[in-house]
Amino acid sequence: MHLLQQLFVIVLAFTSLEHVSIIVYAQPYTSVVAPVNKHIDTAKSLYSVEIITTLDENKHALANFLIDIEAPFIWHDCIVRWNTFATSCPSNTLCTYPVSCDEYQCDEVRTIYSYKNPSCSRDPGYSSLPGWGCTCPVNVVDPVTGSCGQAILNYDDFTMYTSDGRKVGVDAFNKFYGANPNAACAPSSSFSSFPTNVSGVMAFSSSPYALPAYLYQPLKKTFALCIPSKPSTRGVLFFGTGPYYFLPQTNVDVRSYLSYTPLLKRQDSFGYFINVTSIVIKKRTINVPVNTTTKLSTIDPYTTLRTDIYNGVLRRFSLVTKRLLPAKPVAPFGLCYSTSTTGLKVPDIEFILQNGQKWSVSTTNSIKQVTDKVACLAFVDGGATSEPAIVIGAFQFEDNFLEFDLQNSTLGFSSSLLRKKTSCANFNFTLAN
Repeated sequence: MHLLQQLFVIVLAFTSLEHVSIIVYAQPYTSVVAPVNKHIDTAKSLYSVEIITTLDENKHALANFLIDIEAPFIWHDCIVRWNTFATSCPSNTLCTYPVSCDEYQCDEVRTIYSYKNPSCSRDPGYSSLPGWGCTCPVNVVDPVTGSCGQAILNYDDFTMYTSDGRKVGVDAFNKFYGANPNAACAPSSSFSSFPTNVSGVMAFSSSPYALPAYLYQPLKKTFALCIPSKPSTRGVLFFGTGPYYFLPQTNVDVRSYLSYTPLLKRQDSFGYFINVTSIVIKKRTINVPVNTTTKLSTIDPYTTLRTDIYNGVLRRFSLVTKRLLPAKPVAPFGLCYSTSTTGLKVPDIEFILQNGQKWSVSTTNSIKQVTDKVACLAFVDGGATSEPAIVIGAFQFEDNFLEFDLQNSTLGFSSSLLRKKTSCANFNFTLAN
């Protein structure tokens, strides 16, 4: 019996040591984080994320990438060089290492994980690099104009700050987190339609060539997006598990505000979809046909509805706002109001989801101030054959916290954070010491 007790003590000691070692070596960060900006200097509002790129001679610089949650891969303003060494990369240019046409990544990106766009050639051809051989041209689609162009697939290097949910750069030893994705280099002329100082597209889709696929342990496969409503403020993008804390509620985890619904996939898209079963405005239900697909988009500026659904929403919204002074509609909107201030107050528009959860679209996300005197319902008629039938656009995301759990295929959503006395601009981006 005494021997058994000794064995038990030895086992317990090893177990305790194991637990102690886990505590000692646990990473001090739970996520990586990057600022998000709103741009209004293009035909439609767009949103970018700031990522650290590595320049020649180990210098670091920030670059702004459009946030696209449907793009199959990352592409940006850079050039490929197989023999990059000190001073070989042109000044103020980002140089990267090319993917050969013989490598499997080339075949996959050119065929399976490519842009699906009728304006793109099915075969972008091949090109060669002096001293290297065959490179890997791929099609890219401009999210502003919809036009197709070409880029060269490469091996890239991106860096983000770590976070414990409260601050940036957890400590001196755990300040940065690096990722090495396959991306594509496009010529500077490819970005002439982009917002000022934006020179790339950062893919956050379900594709294995989007950024989330390259972020590994200890990070959980979850990214959270909180885009700002003003170009003068910065929102935030997290990758990894929470917590997430926004000022001034320093002890309130934003996850406590979230409701959840399943994320759905479609074989013809790398984007994210949910199931909206109906739309409710002031206790009156607008029916949504069974099996209607709802896509989430950071590129489409406003929520787009197929004509049959749009007409139902327009009729009901007109009725519950009949006391407001109407104004002549301003394209692309179909219902506008005369106002001398931005304080217009209207009923919520509620998206009822498949599991009974309710995503409430409040005034700040349903009414767009178009001019000093005109505000419009920020929902757009997509046409009689629009597919998907519903696209929830980026204006409806502003100051909403969205958590995309890619491992469990769920979407967490907060509805407007303004009702919680905070906003997407309230994450503390002050670097830790």
